[in-house]
Amino acid sequence: MRLADFLKRRLISPQLDRELARMARPAGSLGYDPWGYHYGTLKYSYLVIRELYQKYFRVTVDGIDRIPATGPVIIVANHSGQLPIDGLLIGFALASRSRHPRMPRAMIDRFSPTLPYLGNLLNRLGGVPDSPTSCARLLANGEAIIIFPEGVRGAGKPYRERYQLKRFSTGFMRLAMEYKAPIVPVGVIGCEETIPSLTNIEPLARLLGLPSFPLAAPVIFPAKVNLWVGDPLEFNQEAHSEQQVVTQVQAVRTALEGLIARGLEQRRGVFL
Repeated sequence: MRLADFLKRRLISPQLDRELARMARPAGSLGYDPWGYHYGTLKYSYLVIRELYQKYFRVTVDGIDRIPATGPVIIVANHSGQLPIDGLLIGFALASRSRHPRMPRAMIDRFSPTLPYLGNLLNRLGGVPDSPTSCARLLANGEAIIIFPEGVRGAGKPYRERYQLKRFSTGFMRLAMEYKAPIVPVGVIGCEETIPSLTNIEPLARLLGLPSFPLAAPVIFPAKVNLWVGDPLEFNQEAHSEQQVVTQVQAVRTALEGLIARGLEQRRGVFL
């Protein structure tokens, strides 16, 4: 018996196989889609992610069913931590929910695919390098996408600035209006403490051509993660001026700040 067949029989239950098959995506003859998604990689990684989700980060979710079951939707979250753990956990929460599971596509920083091993793995799991063209194609296909409007500004911030939202980009709002996609804010509590950074060494980052070079602990701490999902927000499709767009982006930011404040107020401790 081949090793792959043996692992499949021992690790992938028929029920799990059926659940994942419902979210399988069209791919080319080699099993990959245009962004590198690979169903086989997802299937076996799902088990590892599930263990991290349930036992290491002990994730709790409030309001996951608020994310629409079908159609284009933009999930907007605060970026936290030095690795894309936040997007991974949000994606698993949506893919594993009991009613109408969906596998969202997470927009990842453009430099991520250049990272050895990690970049390739993120693409295989459904991550897509962040670009307006890719987002538009996914929304046109009725996909759910996860966007972090802070970008690297959020991921690279030091620990003393945790849970303080950085400047938002506005591109996601224009896409939401064009494709009539509701925006669902998700406050992520806990990922800031998984890999705390003391500072960002900007000269070294520029020298290496990286967006940031955090001075962080070389471990991933088992902070408890809580996800707070807000109500879907729909905006005026006729907003064309820059000021109108900025005002609508601010409304999303305000909703996200409220979810973060609520999560921080209600959590019992970093590891509890």
